[in-house]
Amino acid sequence: MPHVKVAKKSTDTDMTPFVDVAFLILSFFIMATQFKPPEPVPVETPNSVSSDILKEENSMLITVDKDNKVFININEKKGGNTGKLNDVISDISQSRTLNLTPAEMTSFTKAPIIGVPFNQLRGFLDLPHDQQEKQPQPGIPVLDTLNNELVWWIASVKKAFAGQKLLYLVKGDNKSKYPTFEAIINALRKNEEFKYNLVTSQEGAPEGTDLYKERRGIK
Repeated sequence: MPHVKVAKKSTDTDMTPFVDVAFLILSFFIMATQFKPPEPVPVETPNSVSSDILKEENSMLITVDKDNKVFININEKKGGNTGKLNDVISDISQSRTLNLTPAEMTSFTKAPIIGVPFNQLRGFLDLPHDQQEKQPQPGIPVLDTLNNELVWWIASVKKAFAGQKLLYLVKGDNKSKYPTFEAIINALRKNEEFKYNLVTSQEGAPEGTDLYKERRGIK
């Protein structure tokens, strides 16, 4: 009985299409990825083992840098279109007799962070947005007990977010000094706000603790 010869075929695989697909996928992720923008004020926060991840929506972030300069950043709920930032700056303009223009108030809602005294606020808001990010700011005055300007900012934010849950976040640099932190807490107290959250960098929980076991699924 005759044997049928099976034709031998090459086992080599052309990898060119796979390489093309890989580069297409890589290009897609490079173009679609949104990188975290640099922080307006670099702050090296202390570490903690807290398991809570704080949400920045409907919050007032008070930042202290290494030179004890105080800055604020107000965040409202995304997609809410509530205009709370407009309410804040409108109240500040009226209560501090700043007479800000509508354009300056709009500029406030887009500003990356605020760290200037009231008497310099108008000049800062008149700057284009890209220049505001580069403009050195002296910080909000807080150490003068008779003129702690943070008191007014907190009062306006509290009024704007009345009836809604509002988080007060305090983020301090490792090199910042206690008197500045104390002045921030006093500003909160004067507005009858006694709860706030400290923003820290998360580190590993000590081995053997409940948090350590929880993170590793140990029962």
